[in-house]
Amino acid sequence: MSQVDGTHQVEERGAWVVLAILTAINLLNYIDRFVFPAVAEGIKHSSLHPSDTALGFASTAFLGVYLLAAPFFGPAGDRPNRTKWVAAGILLWSVATALSGLARTMPELLGARALVGIGEAAYSAISPAILASYFPEERRARAFAIFFAATPVGAALGYVLGGFVEAHWGWRQAFFVAGLPGLVLAWLVLRVRAPVPPKVAGARERGALGTYRHLLRNGQYRLIILGYAAYTFATGGIGIWMPVFVQRAHGTSSVVANTQLGSMLAVTGLLGAVGGGLLGERLLRRWREAYLWLSGITTLLAAPLAWIAFTTANITVYLVTLFAAELLIFTCTAPINSKLVDLVPPGMRAAAMALCIFTIHLLGDVPSPTLIGWISDRSTIQQGVLVIPVAVVVSGATWILAAWRGGRLSTAQVIEA
Repeated sequence: MSQVDGTHQVEERGAWVVLAILTAINLLNYIDRFVFPAVAEGIKHSSLHPSDTALGFASTAFLGVYLLAAPFFGPAGDRPNRTKWVAAGILLWSVATALSGLARTMPELLGARALVGIGEAAYSAISPAILASYFPEERRARAFAIFFAATPVGAALGYVLGGFVEAHWGWRQAFFVAGLPGLVLAWLVLRVRAPVPPKVAGARERGALGTYRHLLRNGQYRLIILGYAAYTFATGGIGIWMPVFVQRAHGTSSVVANTQLGSMLAVTGLLGAVGGGLLGERLLRRWREAYLWLSGITTLLAAPLAWIAFTTANITVYLVTLFAAELLIFTCTAPINSKLVDLVPPGMRAAAMALCIFTIHLLGDVPSPTLIGWISDRSTIQQGVLVIPVAVVVSGATWILAAWRGGRLSTAQVIEA
């Protein structure tokens, strides 16, 4: 074997090791995030005794800080010392998750959840840019499929873990169990030697704000993140309120509700993310905008299924239609994120993800949990969740528009638009 071939194998092996590390951290990221909705009903009946609006606002507080912090980490993610920022973020969110279990009042719980948002913002903004530097475009969707499959699986484990620990030891202990593993992973990520991203011409002169303005001049990028915002509005509402919805609408216990939803989320997330990544790579060989067409069509198909799931009184119909809707929704996970990083130069990927995070959460799952909780307080949770299918339609239609517009431009025009 030639030295060149040997070096290539070592580099490829190293890329998969980095993918494994970042995926494990992403898994923990979503476990920590979704422990809260798993124990929300337990918190409601505890000494804190919050309203549904207050429970929704706890998620809004986390996401509000998360989106505000993300743009500050964008420039750091395009610099050589970016793994240190990631490690610091993991350490902060892990400690803050444990502190959530010590909260004596709702303001204290809100403060702890807000600190979780700062830590997770660092990781979410920087890690996709690190991962993209290890994999070429033709294999990036597959890598992103594995990385983002950890999102629903981690959320599922958060549901299951939170429900199980709450049932046996109480909701406070669930936060302790979820927070501790991050201390080990924070040390592990420091051992990753991420490639230094190439400098983008004029980046220093533009500065951080100039970089974000440059990104926003890209018309297709704007449409993608607007569609992503509607998508996040829907998935944020599902993630926070489904455990409560199924307990109230169908009379299930907390353990049963969280186990059902967690199992469903794990299966649909894995099948949807991996299947969408592989299908997207195959379609990309024939159509340049395949990622957007695939994301838009599957998301639109999910909307009527979600509507049926939220309006039926039959528990079996609910489970079947929600399963199908989630499978279609998660199909776009890898394609849409791959499209985002492919759309910008390598030295601007972290900034592009940071701006995306800011926008999709500001317009998406920051308002949706509180809005659904507000509607629930004034009518029922069954009425509140009906805003979710509407957001799904908006998301799919926007991505289809982005695909149609992108198909009319050359690749160079898209990058410079």
